[in-house]
Amino acid sequence: MNVAQRHKIILTELQKDGHVKVSDLSERLGVSSVTIRKDLTALENKKMLFRNHGGVSLFCSLISDRHIDEKEKIMVDEKLRIAEAATRLLERNDRIIIASGTTVLAFANKINFSEPMTVITSSVKVSLALCYRPNIEVIQLGGAMRRNSASVIGPEAEIFLAELSCNKLFISIDGLDVDFGLTTSNIGEAHLNQVMMQAAQKVIVLTDSSKFGKRGFGKICNLNQVHQIITDTNAPANTVQMIRDKGIEVMLA
Repeated sequence: MNVAQRHKIILTELQKDGHVKVSDLSERLGVSSVTIRKDLTALENKKMLFRNHGGVSLFCSLISDRHIDEKEKIMVDEKLRIAEAATRLLERNDRIIIASGTTVLAFANKINFSEPMTVITSSVKVSLALCYRPNIEVIQLGGAMRRNSASVIGPEAEIFLAELSCNKLFISIDGLDVDFGLTTSNIGEAHLNQVMMQAAQKVIVLTDSSKFGKRGFGKICNLNQVHQIITDTNAPANTVQMIRDKGIEVMLA
């Protein structure tokens, strides 16, 4: 098997699972791990994949900061299934935080819960989706408006959250990398998400499968700071298993 043939098989395996280990490729191709690492370096230099600890993922460029109205039109069915699954986690008298993003917005729109609950959110669109529900007390965080996400960021929101203790945080992300962690495209939003995590007993990530193997500009946290991830059934099986091996619950919708 020549170099070109090995490269083709490596990329095919990546397309199937989104992430593969060096040891698995070595066994699959019948060559040494040294040879595999040389192959991976060559493919990474061509920007065809992204190397991380012990393996590789599909090429992971930084995510661009797109407007929420544009992102609402992407992976719509998957986001609706994720949102529906997330609503089943709600309980009477919940005090939850909902961050910004199109998947948590889909979750807010799907909430059909008659029991009393309190929602604290940075997202103006989430507030508008819930403000007419008589059983839901909505607390809109203040701060500087970030137009691309129609949400607030900044010290005003962070100071307010520091005085709260909530039982659940529902958060969307722009990127999930097994080694690097969870990311978003805006540094200010990443920092606010960190403060939200400190104010919540349980962190629940709502993300569609297109975010796997991607990185945004601002890091939110490492994976081990997350309790549960709800994603769609197209999420790469290899990556899902790696996350579960870390003790994180993954629900496929």
